[in-house]
Amino acid sequence: MKAARLYDYDPAMNVELKIEDVPPPTITAPDEVVVKVGAAGLCRTDLHIIEGVWKDIMDTQGTLLPYVMGHENAGWVEDVGSAVTSVKPGDAVICHPFQSCGICLNCRYGHDMYCDHGTFPGLGIDGGFAEYFKTSESSLIKLNTGITPLSVAPMADAGITAYRAAKKAARLSYPGSWTVLLGIGGLGHIALQCLKHISGGRVIAVDREPAAQKLAKDLGADVVLDGGPDLIEQVKDITGGGAHVVIDFVGELGVENICWKLLRQGGELIMVGYGGKIEIPTLDLVANEIKIGGSLVGDYIELVELMELNADGKVMMHQTEYKLANINQAIDDFKNRRFTGRGVIVP
Repeated sequence: MKAARLYDYDPAMNVELKIEDVPPPTITAPDEVVVKVGAAGLCRTDLHIIEGVWKDIMDTQGTLLPYVMGHENAGWVEDVGSAVTSVKPGDAVICHPFQSCGICLNCRYGHDMYCDHGTFPGLGIDGGFAEYFKTSESSLIKLNTGITPLSVAPMADAGITAYRAAKKAARLSYPGSWTVLLGIGGLGHIALQCLKHISGGRVIAVDREPAAQKLAKDLGADVVLDGGPDLIEQVKDITGGGAHVVIDFVGELGVENICWKLLRQGGELIMVGYGGKIEIPTLDLVANEIKIGGSLVGDYIELVELMELNADGKVMMHQTEYKLANINQAIDDFKNRRFTGRGVIVP
């Protein structure tokens, strides 16, 4: 099969994935499933993998490369292990990105992403930038009738990461409250749609790119700002003292030290983007009684919920399609923000 493999880490990202012929994955355990890839989302985490940011976590022994990235996958079941009963060859599925064991205490509590024994296709083992990839039965969700793998693949990570953060924000929102979204890209535009359907509060969308600003307006943001040097003053003026919730989908490039300043007293910052370092005087933290916390990718049930919102036409993915052979162009376009929303790789 054709696959795009990473051979080197490079902080400057002056490397390209190599399109190669490699053996397709085969079933080696009773609960495994081979999926024929219909589409695979291109994530900012993929850029960070190439940069080597994840090396100490996913490649501790330095023996992983070359390998196949791609952790936002959807397609059709190709083959199943002997114990698999919930899906069969030909079924259209989306794949939760994390293969959890199902039996550790974290799994029993429903916290898939905290699994003590989980594996992550695309991060640490071969993923979906290929014609086929292997996952587990417990990671699969059948697609609703009329939903294609191409239309939802990035929901497998970008979608549920945004949805999880939006759910946290919705619990803190009420009619008249304000939530600020920083970055209306692959995650931010999904969070915006989610908030409009699960929260009664108002939403301010912030992005420097005109295309992203237009997308935010089209998706129903109450206010759209360009993130200029007077952003803090703008937000405080519009909200009457600061946002009740801020979700930072950027997390670097200086944004991580602006985001918390957008909050009112008692407000909460939800960090989703990463790469930078938050610096906040403890006096500001205490005197304003603000809260700062991270938000990881969503769990299996959150992907089920998001798929229902998608099937009802309430949350849709805005994306740009690339063939697998052109994956390096997709990566370059993503790095240089030449498209809005999400990039999707199609074999």
